[in-house]
Amino acid sequence: MRVHSVKSKSDTAVWRKQRKAQNQVPLLTYKLTTFSFRHIKSTIISHFHFNVTLMGLRFSSSEAAASESASPSSSLGELPESCVAQIMTYMDPPQICKLATLNRAFRGASSADFVWESKLPPNYDILLRRIFADFPSHLGKRGIYARLCRLNSLDDGTKKVWLDRGMGKLCLCVSAKGLSITGIDDRRYWNHIPTDESRFSSVAYLQQIWWFQVDGEVEFPFPAGKYSVFFRIHLGRAGKRFGRRVCNTEHVHGWDKKPVRFQLWTSDGQYVASQCFLNGPGKWIFYHAGDFVVEDGNASTKVKFSMTQIDCTHTKGGLCLDSVLVYPSEFRKVKAFLNYS
Repeated sequence: MRVHSVKSKSDTAVWRKQRKAQNQVPLLTYKLTTFSFRHIKSTIISHFHFNVTLMGLRFSSSEAAASESASPSSSLGELPESCVAQIMTYMDPPQICKLATLNRAFRGASSADFVWESKLPPNYDILLRRIFADFPSHLGKRGIYARLCRLNSLDDGTKKVWLDRGMGKLCLCVSAKGLSITGIDDRRYWNHIPTDESRFSSVAYLQQIWWFQVDGEVEFPFPAGKYSVFFRIHLGRAGKRFGRRVCNTEHVHGWDKKPVRFQLWTSDGQYVASQCFLNGPGKWIFYHAGDFVVEDGNASTKVKFSMTQIDCTHTKGGLCLDSVLVYPSEFRKVKAFLNYS
């Protein structure tokens, strides 16, 4: 025969105070999958599984949602704000922002500095000094994260740097105007054309040339990690006619005869070279130039890169060059558009 001990509410309160006085760290586990929100007043959660073990108390919101008599809003409100904040450190920023709409405790927890500091790059203070001339000192860590997620311009607008909103990883982009392009000042070969298909509102368009060479470099305090360099290229001249996108491929030629060569150097001696043919007219393609590794995020890393096709036995043309992008290498696993080459 089993005997069940029943504690009164006062006994439970005393027990909780004792645990708190002993400074015992609660065990936190969570399991968060798909969630969808109904009306904000009811905050009923569907397709949402959330397990928390807190000081011996297990809470499952999926069970609460299944019960019509229980109130999901009040159940979630019983969680201490400090507990919710600790759980949020294990979540992605989009999940944190969604949970912030549930109730006051979740909203307060979502603004905690230590939650957003865990999402910022370790060298975020160095990034702030590099990107902003006069950054407001009153902003909390959430405000810093939001500001870094914008497209922040550098070097007279020829570069843009930002944090990916979902992963908090640093990305950098160099416009065609920030690159050294052979013959760019000769209108017989190159032109800068306006377009809404670029972050910089214009691209460099090549009509025809014998010697194709593009060089660039960037010096920046990249957070420690592995990065990939991409050239964003489009064969054909994109435009609009009667409100619809069209592509003129009249001048596209020469790219199928010899491959284009990509090279990458870093200030600490890394070097990568690769080559490939350019194809796929009518669409923007990210051509992978190579990878490099940053070990010290507190120091600036200089990266040089080039794209060449200098076989002068034939001309080549009909190419749009938008920019060179530096992305964390892990993006290739989650962003399909980076996996062309």
